[in-house]
Amino acid sequence: MAPELAIDTEKRPSSSHELEDSPDNESEIQVSPDEERRIVHKIDRRLILATGFMFAVSLMDRVNLGYAANAGMAKELKLTVGNRYVSPPPPSSFIPRFLGSTTYRACINTIAERQSTVAIAFFPTYVVFEWPGALLAKKIGPRYFLPASVLLWGVVMLCAGFVQTWGQLVAIRAIIGTLEAGLFPGSLFLLQSWYRRYDVHKRYATFYLISLVGGSLSGVLASGFMQMQGVGGYLGWRYIFIWEGVLTILVGFLGAYLIVDFPNKAKNSRSFLSPRELQIVVQMLEKDRGEVDNDKFNLREYLSAALDWKVWAMGMMFLSSTVVSYSISFFLPLILRNKMGYSILAANALSTPPYIFTAFYMYAQGWVADRYRFRAPHLVWNSLQSICGLCLLAWTKSAGSQYFGVFLVTAGCNASIPTVMAYQSNNIRGTWRRAFCSASLITMGGTGGIVGALVFRAKDAPQYLPGIYASIGFCILTIVLVAVLDLHFFRMNKKAERDGTPLQGLVGFRYTL
Repeated sequence: MAPELAIDTEKRPSSSHELEDSPDNESEIQVSPDEERRIVHKIDRRLILATGFMFAVSLMDRVNLGYAANAGMAKELKLTVGNRYVSPPPPSSFIPRFLGSTTYRACINTIAERQSTVAIAFFPTYVVFEWPGALLAKKIGPRYFLPASVLLWGVVMLCAGFVQTWGQLVAIRAIIGTLEAGLFPGSLFLLQSWYRRYDVHKRYATFYLISLVGGSLSGVLASGFMQMQGVGGYLGWRYIFIWEGVLTILVGFLGAYLIVDFPNKAKNSRSFLSPRELQIVVQMLEKDRGEVDNDKFNLREYLSAALDWKVWAMGMMFLSSTVVSYSISFFLPLILRNKMGYSILAANALSTPPYIFTAFYMYAQGWVADRYRFRAPHLVWNSLQSICGLCLLAWTKSAGSQYFGVFLVTAGCNASIPTVMAYQSNNIRGTWRRAFCSASLITMGGTGGIVGALVFRAKDAPQYLPGIYASIGFCILTIVLVAVLDLHFFRMNKKAERDGTPLQGLVGFRYTL
């Protein structure tokens, strides 16, 4: 069960890092700490619940391939064919026309598995459309854009239950990738816009906690849905897609009621904050980072973020975390079945407990990180923990120790995701710069999904050593990038304290380590 959504804002310790351009005392609204907490709790209940549930069905719809494959999809659609030549999908598929037959055959000969092709199909469109998706979320407004996206991909997911060829399933996955593309960057940007820098990590963690707990139930739900085998003449795997599509549509309607706009437009949102409460939120944000989101699109500010090496370093950290996270989520049911010897039903059910543990681990880490205002040490710890888990999974003999390794690596890599998000959010200023950074971060995450779909291959069963080696390598890369960034931030903070140099264009701003 997830912790209470009304997340207490810690008593913020006095700091020399308070910004110097906060509003004049004469124009400030006088607000008590209790009133401030009540307002933040209202924001929590609306934003965290809505975005968390929407991202939960996103994860559920993204990782249900492994469960469906175990439930008969791989056999019926002839997905697993080993390393021999694979002919193109039927002419009705859009893929041969899009790539050309020669290019397509080369891709398939490289991948050597239709199941990996189906898993990968989601990510190219997801990565490409994240950039326009993030801009549309800002321009149209999250109140309309995010729920509409969820409703549309829910309908497409439902249709996946009726595909007849693996080529049709590839097309369905590509369409879902397009429709999901704006959700994560839009949600990330929305949460950044409503919370102070040292309140945001545990909000990200709670957002991701809800999504992970919900997404982890995919295994349990899949085990239940596949029991409908034979109803209407359909195999059980089809009902996994059908009912998860229905669930996604219902969550889309819930989001349409709960999602609110950015602070400067939230007065139009249903039963949310009073005008005075909105003014208090704006005042809190101005004091914290010297800005409140502006509607006017600034292309120069938006693109200037692309020249900042720190943005791409954080993107690579996010990619490294998502490679491990996606590879485990995609192939955990198969690892449990092929490596540890569990039955199909047991493998699907045993996929859930590691994610429930991860959810609470991640929330606790977010609380500690916000309380003590550190990000980098948690990233290093998570990477080391993931390496330990991968080693247990690879080189121990008993199923119990291997399963314990699954807990360690699942918690480590997934806890790094909100930590990188908070690390980036704390250290980048400017509305449109943050919009660019949100899109770039999630784009790198989508790229990590493509890599994650490839690192664990059926031909490497039951040991999956190449995938484990690759995952360990990405964990080491995260540690190196954290060391480089933290050293740079430490030096810049020292310089600002010596001579008052503005950081990120603002006197008094300090980087978060």
